[in-house]
Amino acid sequence: MIRLSGLRLVGVLGALVAVLVIVALVALATGPSGVGVGDVMALLRGESIDPAARDILLAVRLPRLVLGLLVGAALATAGAVFQALLRNPLADPFVLGISGGAALAGIGVLALGGVVAISPRVVPIAAFGGGLVATALLYWIAGGRGRSSPTGLLLTGVVFNAFASAGIVFLASVAGFFEGSRIFLWLIGHLSAVDVDAAGLVAASVVLGLGVACLLARSLNLLALGDETAAHLGVPVEAHRRWLLLATSLMVGAAVAVSGLIGFVGLIVPHALRLVIGSDHRLLVPATALAGASFLVLSDTVARTLLDGRELPVGAVTALVGGPLFIFLLRRAQARGPLA
Repeated sequence: MIRLSGLRLVGVLGALVAVLVIVALVALATGPSGVGVGDVMALLRGESIDPAARDILLAVRLPRLVLGLLVGAALATAGAVFQALLRNPLADPFVLGISGGAALAGIGVLALGGVVAISPRVVPIAAFGGGLVATALLYWIAGGRGRSSPTGLLLTGVVFNAFASAGIVFLASVAGFFEGSRIFLWLIGHLSAVDVDAAGLVAASVVLGLGVACLLARSLNLLALGDETAAHLGVPVEAHRRWLLLATSLMVGAAVAVSGLIGFVGLIVPHALRLVIGSDHRLLVPATALAGASFLVLSDTVARTLLDGRELPVGAVTALVGGPLFIFLLRRAQARGPLA
């Protein structure tokens, strides 16, 4: 195992933390209400500010910022782990079908309409449960009691996504106009519906998933080389794959439950960082979490402010930014050699 320089670890993560702080301050200070940098700095210094400005910062922008940080970190970290587990640098958090299960359950509740009127929290709870069920079925079908394989997991995930997509199209077709508009917003991804309990669910999932990924980062390095190589070097392949899959699936399910389907974060961020800082997951995993959080918050800031008086779904912005960026990174990687 290559020795990871402590100075390099601190330098890379320190730079990403600095970027994250700047992005967070920009997000807090940006918006159509006229509340700007001066109000944010005064609030941070503990000075009194206009009550309306204080409410906007603490009740609207700060919860949305926190949710964006958590969802971005969850999707990006899950992407880095899935790319290692599947040994495919172009894999993303949605490739295994966990997001499909979460989306199908959440949209099923949205299509009912009246259930949401009883309690809006039913949607994220149902979506999170759908992600858990999809994870259990995925591992069971792919050989959870025997030996799973990256190919088996990937193919099972493709089948899951196909079934989930068909179910989602059906539900969207039979839903009423109001429910259909909510389903559309949920499918393209948003951070506008901030719920404290839902944010707590994502926070707990991120802490668990990121903790497991960091603890098993050495195993990720070896699993990326192949199961036989990892086993010869002392890695309990099946046990570590199971823990990594479960922890990251929890993150994906929780993220989809509160924000809908936000694409490209889990694909672009880990792939770009891998090209810049290398594939050592002891550095890549925490770096990806920080970069993913910054990327999604910045995208959400653009979504809130790009059109005067209107707000774009953040998933549309990540797709618009991520698509061309992905093509650039893919061409750059192809110039270096075949993708591994």
